[in-house]
Order: sequence, then structure tokens, then C-alpha cells
Amino acid sequence: MTDFLSREECAQRIQELQQKGVRFVDSARVYVDSTVQCGAGVLIWPDVVLRGTTRVEEGAEIRPGCWLQDTHVGSNALIKPHTVCEGAVIGPNCSVGPMAHLRPKTVLHDGVKVGNFVEVKKSTLEAGAKASHLSYLGDSWVGAEANIGAGTITCNYDGHRKQNTRIGAGAFIGSNSALVAPVSIGAGSIVGAGSVITKDIPENSLAVERAPTKVIENRAHRIHDRNRRLAAKAKQESE
Repeated sequence: MTDFLSREECAQRIQELQQKGVRFVDSARVYVDSTVQCGAGVLIWPDVVLRGTTRVEEGAEIRPGCWLQDTHVGSNALIKPHTVCEGAVIGPNCSVGPMAHLRPKTVLHDGVKVGNFVEVKKSTLEAGAKASHLSYLGDSWVGAEANIGAGTITCNYDGHRKQNTRIGAGAFIGSNSALVAPVSIGAGSIVGAGSVITKDIPENSLAVERAPTKVIENRAHRIHDRNRRLAAKAKQESE
């Protein structure tokens, strides 16, 4: 999509939306395609771009710096600053961002939270599911009320094919976990933080995969001394 409206055409479209009850904090700093639809009571902040078939339902709020293209935003949803959405469906009462990326075929149902630095691609998150920060969900289905911990990724690409991940309703995925697709996490199950999951987990189970912690006391100073010597030697050789 490369065609865009002139400044005058964009201003006219914004005026039409204002007459229908759409509120703009600074209408001079917003771009809206003629094909975009917005419901009454929508609030749009500065530096927002709305393109293509984007539709924003009643009571939703789009905060500064967002780019929405061919995206449906449900009623009373909140899109926080600097979020990019392309070909996504965002249900009512959802919260997305700041700085989230929803890629094509992402579907968020009622009350889903997708937080900062979360990327979602070709995935469905059922009602009340949460991925609050620093995660990647690709080719996946996430059940209702499931919680995705920080740093979780679905390892969906093997270099040749995309594979699917299924996370059951109410499951809890601990921080910094890698779910190696194809894989299924049963409803109500817990995945311990730092786990790499490569096989299906039954419902209501605990899955933990991590190496035992090895502690060697009084070793740190020797490592620091060695590294300082090597750094000094490298610096001397480069002079």
C-alpha cells in the first residue's frame, strides 16, 4: 500500500469523522485514509496513522505514535503509544502496547493484554489471556486466561516450515521459556521459568527443564584477574 491522501483530503476525512463524534487531540498531526472507519467516542492522539480497511469501534483510544493498517479495533480497547498493527483483529476491552507489534492474522479476543515489546504473528489469544512483556508468539493458539511470562518465545520456524504451538486455558508459562513447536501445553499447566519445552505437556502438570545450578566459591576474583591481564596484554599489543 503506497497511495495516500493529500493534506487537504486527509483534513476533510478527519472533519467527517469529527462530525460523527470522533475526538482528535491534535487533528493536524494525524493521518487517516478515506477507507478508515471510526465509531463515536473514539479518542485519537497525535502522530497516529490509520490506513487501509482499519476500523476502530466506539470508545476505543489510540495513543501517540501508533500505526494501524487493515486492523479492527474493538470497542473500549486501548492501543498504547508506538504500537504497530497490521492485519490484526483486536477485541473489545483489550490493551495493546506500548511498543507492541501485531502482525497479520493476529486475533485478540475480549480483554486480552499484549504488553510492551511483545510481537504476535498469526496467533489467536482467547479472552483474558495475557502476554505482558518481551515475548514472541507466532503460529500459536493461547487459551482463555493463560499467562505468558516475560521473555517467552514460541520457536515456530525450523528453517523450512512453520509449526504450531498450543497453550491451554489457564496455563502459566514462566519467564524466559522457549516452546519448541510443534508442541502443546495442557490447560492449567505450569511451565517453570527458563524451561525449553520440546514435548507435549498434559493438563494440570508442572514442566521444568533446566540444568542444575553449579556454584564454585571464591572463584570470581581469579576470573577477573585473568581477564584483566588478557585485556592489558591485548591493549599493549595494539599500541
